[in-house]
Amino acid sequence: MELGRILRSVPSDPATATTVVCVLLAAWLLYRFLRQDEEQAVDFTVTAPEQCKPGWKGRILDEPTIKVEGSTAIQCYAPATGQFFGLVNPTTQDGIDRVIEKASKAQVEWAKTSFTQRRRVLKTLLKFLFDNQEPIARAACLDSGKTRVDALLGEILVTAEKLKWTIDHGEKALKPESRPTSLLMFYKKNEVRYEPLGVVAASVSWNYPFHNLMGPIISALFSGNAIVVKGSEQTAWSSAYFINIVRSALAACGHDYNLVHSISCWPQTAGYLTSHPGISHLTFIGSKPVAHEIAKDAAKSLTPVCVELGGKDAAIVLDDPAARPETPEEMHRVCSTIMRGVFQSTGQNCIGIERIIAMPQAYHRLTSLMKDRIKRLRLGNELEAGIAGEGVDVGAMISSSSFSRLENLINDAVAQGAKLVVGGRRYEHPKYPKGHYFQPTMLIDVTPDMRIAQEELFAPVCLFMRAESAEHATQIANSTIYGLGCSIFGPVSRSSAKAQLEKAAKDVKAGMVALNDFAVFYMVQLPFGGMKGSGYGRFAGEEGLRSLCNVKSVCADRFPPIYMTTIPEKLDYPMGKSAWPFGRGIVEVGYGESWTRRWQGIKNMLR
Repeated sequence: MELGRILRSVPSDPATATTVVCVLLAAWLLYRFLRQDEEQAVDFTVTAPEQCKPGWKGRILDEPTIKVEGSTAIQCYAPATGQFFGLVNPTTQDGIDRVIEKASKAQVEWAKTSFTQRRRVLKTLLKFLFDNQEPIARAACLDSGKTRVDALLGEILVTAEKLKWTIDHGEKALKPESRPTSLLMFYKKNEVRYEPLGVVAASVSWNYPFHNLMGPIISALFSGNAIVVKGSEQTAWSSAYFINIVRSALAACGHDYNLVHSISCWPQTAGYLTSHPGISHLTFIGSKPVAHEIAKDAAKSLTPVCVELGGKDAAIVLDDPAARPETPEEMHRVCSTIMRGVFQSTGQNCIGIERIIAMPQAYHRLTSLMKDRIKRLRLGNELEAGIAGEGVDVGAMISSSSFSRLENLINDAVAQGAKLVVGGRRYEHPKYPKGHYFQPTMLIDVTPDMRIAQEELFAPVCLFMRAESAEHATQIANSTIYGLGCSIFGPVSRSSAKAQLEKAAKDVKAGMVALNDFAVFYMVQLPFGGMKGSGYGRFAGEEGLRSLCNVKSVCADRFPPIYMTTIPEKLDYPMGKSAWPFGRGIVEVGYGESWTRRWQGIKNMLR
């Protein structure tokens, strides 16, 4: 009746109807224009360090190292040039107590915020990231030695992805979930809630100074927690700038900036943080030996830990099952993808490709392609070389401390039958003699029994290993103590080739696999982590957000107060002789596999 009256009230004249529609549309657009967007990003400014200005020149240290004789201060310098940034005083145990206390107080109010308020903070950070890509990338390059393209891909791009994914999908991951009930509990509604833990912590590595700091912060804030991040001593200088960005964004949005803290300290003090009873969860990104100490420390307070420990990731390259050769274009694509996987951030990448395990056809073609390309790679400081119009492909390493070990592993492999095709030793750059450079290296005919095939290198070193079959390739891939990620390349034009590719993905022992690609699982925020010696737990994706929460199970009445649990008289204390058959009947009624069994249960209850 109402619908009919409404329809009859709509003007029948087309011109009048059009006018009405236009007026309504204009009113809606005006409303949208005038309505305040509660999630709109807030503008704020953070002054970048003076060292980030193009053309900056600093004093070059005689012996670039983070330790200063006779001082506890952390000496900060550019690993590409040896230029001095300044000194950072390490945080003490008292300092750790103070930041945890401040974070804990701030978290009480933050836990009450809505997802809308949290998204506004992340959108504010994302806008700042877009507007300040150059100084952020330069700071990351200066402190780690990488090139600007490496910083763009490994710092800016992945941080933007994590922010955007959390903005778009974070609420769905953390909203209460309804869970099914049973016949006996038909009158109950069941829910899983994801609630903040309090103050969480992260101890992160130096290879991605911006992203490794920002990643845990993004997840912690959106899940309602406060966070204390211990960055590496190697990148203490840039951490101060990066944490200031987050704290300024929080303040701009009207929140307490004490929700986030970054500390730098020496290893002897780090254990005080990782064993602190005020920490509710710990994420660790680093090496396996340090992880053992971290786990011991966390066990003192029974703090849950997520550990990501790097790996010995393989790129498996399969031949066509019918022995048909791949096209030159496809081999070029595979070669380019593997080159990026090996030499991104000078090989200092936890999911970087450290082994290329190729079947015979692919082995022959890839070794030929990559030899020439690796020889042409240019080492240097891209921040200065770019100004001079020179090209740089591979930057510096974080320090020279691993150079002797790398050279020994390469020499041992050659002594055991491997062939050194390119590089193989440290490099004294003519323009940057105090920089930490290692030659892009290529070894072929490496076998699983060589130490270099088993130990993580974290360097610009490319190892080729021959596999006779797809099964042999996965066997070699699984032969190390690690199990973080894996790239598997292979034809997909026929069903047999697709089946071979899928079988390899199933057989490889790793936490993450990219088919015909490299590391893209992180670019879509799938859960990140490994197995075996690569650690346990996951960050990123829904699993990562939920790991920072107390997973609370809540069971409530569906029809209160009409129908609620009442203890049956026969089961109430003190119980009589009929308690057993009555209880047995309940089990049979609730879970009997047939109606006959359930009918028997009803009879038992009536006895």
